Amino acid sequence: MKLTKLEKYWVLYDVGNSAFVLLVSTILPIYFNYLAGKDGLSEVDAMAFWGYAASVSTLVVAVIGPVLGTIADTDGYKKPIFTFSMMTGVLGCAALSVPAPWIVFLAIFVIAKVGYSASLIFYDAMLSDVTTTERMDQVSSQGYAWGYIGSCVPFVVSLIFVLGNEAIGISMPVAMSAAFFINAGWWLLVTIPLLRNYKQKHGVKKQEHVVRESFRRLSGILADIGKHKKIYLFLIAFFFYIDGVYTIIEMATAYGSAIGLNSQGLLLALLVTQIVAFPFALIFGRAAKKYRNTSLIKLCIASYFCIALFAIQLDKQWEFWVLAVWVGMFQGGIQALSRSYFAKIIPPEKSGEFFGIFDICGKGASFMGTALVGFMTQLTQNPSSGVGMLAVLFAVGFLFFNKAVKEG
Repeated sequence: MKLTKLEKYWVLYDVGNSAFVLLVSTILPIYFNYLAGKDGLSEVDAMAFWGYAASVSTLVVAVIGPVLGTIADTDGYKKPIFTFSMMTGVLGCAALSVPAPWIVFLAIFVIAKVGYSASLIFYDAMLSDVTTTERMDQVSSQGYAWGYIGSCVPFVVSLIFVLGNEAIGISMPVAMSAAFFINAGWWLLVTIPLLRNYKQKHGVKKQEHVVRESFRRLSGILADIGKHKKIYLFLIAFFFYIDGVYTIIEMATAYGSAIGLNSQGLLLALLVTQIVAFPFALIFGRAAKKYRNTSLIKLCIASYFCIALFAIQLDKQWEFWVLAVWVGMFQGGIQALSRSYFAKIIPPEKSGEFFGIFDICGKGASFMGTALVGFMTQLTQNPSSGVGMLAVLFAVGFLFFNKAVKEG
C-alpha cells in the first residue's frame, strides 16, 4: 500500500518516539542498575524501583490523559498540546544525560516518560485526521513497523558508544550522555514534518471556557461509553492484555539483568526484537485485509499468554533470544490492530476524548503490571514469580475481548 505524504509524516512520529521506547526497554534499566549499584542497592531492589518509577509515570498520564484528550478535541488545540507533550519527552530524554544520583535520575525519567506517553494520546487521535477508515489498519501497522526498524538507527549508534566506550576512550557516564542526546535529537528531527503539515480535521467548536467545557464533555463521554457495551468491554479487555504487553517491553532488560544474564547479550537480543517486529507488523497489517482484525488480535493475546508462561522458567541466554524473537513476532500486531480497531468503533469528531480514555486503559494501565512485577519480586526475592503473574492479565484480557467481539 502506497502511503500519502501526510500518512508518511504521521508514521515518522512512530519512528521518532520508538527510539525512546527502545532506549527505555534496553539501555536505561542497565544504566540505572549501574547507578543504583554505586549507591549500594541490590539488583532485586533496583528492578523493583525501576518498576515503581514506570508505574508512577503511567499513573500520572492515566489521570491527566482524558482531560488533555478532551481539550485537544477543540478545533485547533490538538497540534499545540501534542507539541508540548512531545517536547517534554524530548527535553526529558536529553536531561537524563546530566550526572545525578539514582533517585534524581528516576525523577527525570518519570517526567520524560509522562511527556512521551501523553504525546501518544494526541498522536493516536490524529489517525482519523490523516487517513480514512478503510486504510486505518494498514496505516497503523505501518507506523509500528517503521517505528521498530527506524528506532534501530539511533540505538545502534548508541550501542557503539555504550558497548565500545573503553575502545573509544570515554567513561560509561559520558557514553550514556551521548546516547541520550542522540535519541532525543532523532526523536525531534523526524517529528518536524508532522508538525509542519498536520491539520486537525475533526473536532468541536471552541467554547468560551475551554477547560470547563472539556470537563463537561469528558463526563458525557464516560456516560456515553456506558451505553456502548462493545466499547467498554473492549476497553476492559485492552486494560488487561496491553498492560501485560507494555510490562514485558519495559521490564525485559531489568528482568534479564536480575536473573544474571549478560548485559550485552540482552541488548543485542532486544535489537533483534525490533528487527523481527518490522516485517511482522506489516504482515499483520496486510492480513487485516483478508482476515478479521478481531481474530488477529485474539491470536496475538493467546501468543503473549504463552510468552509469559515461557518467561517463568527462563534462566539461560539462548532462551532470552527465543523470547526476543517471539515477542517481536506479535508486538507490532497487537498494538497496531488494537489502535485501529478502537479508532473504527468510536466517533471521529471525539477521537481525542476517546483516545484519552483509551490511554487510561492502555499505557495508563501498565502501572499495574510493572508494580505487580516489582512487588512480587521483592516479596518472594524471585523475579520469575512477578513475571508469571502477567499470564493472568492476558487470560482476563482474552475473555473480555471475546465478549466485546460477540457484541457485533
